[in-house]
Amino acid sequence: MTAPLPKDIPDLPAIPGMPAPVTSVVPATAVVTPARHPVAAAFRALVALTAAVTVVVEVVLGSPLRVLSHFSVQTGVLVALVFAASARRAWVARRPLPPLVTGGTLFYATITALVYHLILAKDPNAFSMTVTATGAPVAPAGWHALTNHALHTAIPAAVVADWLLLTRPGPLRLGHATTWLLYPMAYLAFTLARAALLTPDWPAPYLYPFLDVDRHGYKSVLSNALLLGLAFYALALLLIVVDRLRPDPVHPRRGRRDGHDRRPENRISSPATSGLK
Repeated sequence: MTAPLPKDIPDLPAIPGMPAPVTSVVPATAVVTPARHPVAAAFRALVALTAAVTVVVEVVLGSPLRVLSHFSVQTGVLVALVFAASARRAWVARRPLPPLVTGGTLFYATITALVYHLILAKDPNAFSMTVTATGAPVAPAGWHALTNHALHTAIPAAVVADWLLLTRPGPLRLGHATTWLLYPMAYLAFTLARAALLTPDWPAPYLYPFLDVDRHGYKSVLSNALLLGLAFYALALLLIVVDRLRPDPVHPRRGRRDGHDRRPENRISSPATSGLK
């Protein structure tokens, strides 16, 4: 009488001198056909078009060099480029842009809105993108009022809405927060160097009141920049944490892409309870 076969056959011992096999996980994109997202593509195309038109109107109505020196206008250019590329990828079913790029765009748009509404909008007499020939701030009116609202409110709100409602949670890392801060640091150096190189008769060389060296001195300006830098870093960390915790708005039933359950699915044989199939 033969002995019954064991329910589970134990693993054979490794052969000396032979490397252990490497476990390979096939990515989902290799077996799942990429899907088009026409709603996301249409929304992002609209946001890109709005940002581009807003920047063009500002450049036409004002001094191009001064307009393009504002952080909010540069962020508007970035939103136009990134969202145009994202709209095309969503329309033709290509992989989305890297999270470092899309997350950075979200970060800069959020900075634009928060700095304006929490700091700059409190004193309209101290800051305005529209100035007189002598450099005095002027309350925006007409087209300037529309572009001011678009740059500091509507476009950042649309970027946040796209992130929360139309974008899958990306594998954002803590290192992204440090990388995102490079642009604000470079902008600080740019705006201070720009003001220092301008001639004395140039009206309002400093674009933002909290960076006005003539009024506050370098010590106060650098202290303000340090406080803003710490606040920006905290904001970047908050965005990363929220992105890791928020649900997936695109495929809510599939779970997160970076979830712990990465077991490959057997598509050939039927499931069974024993170790053999």
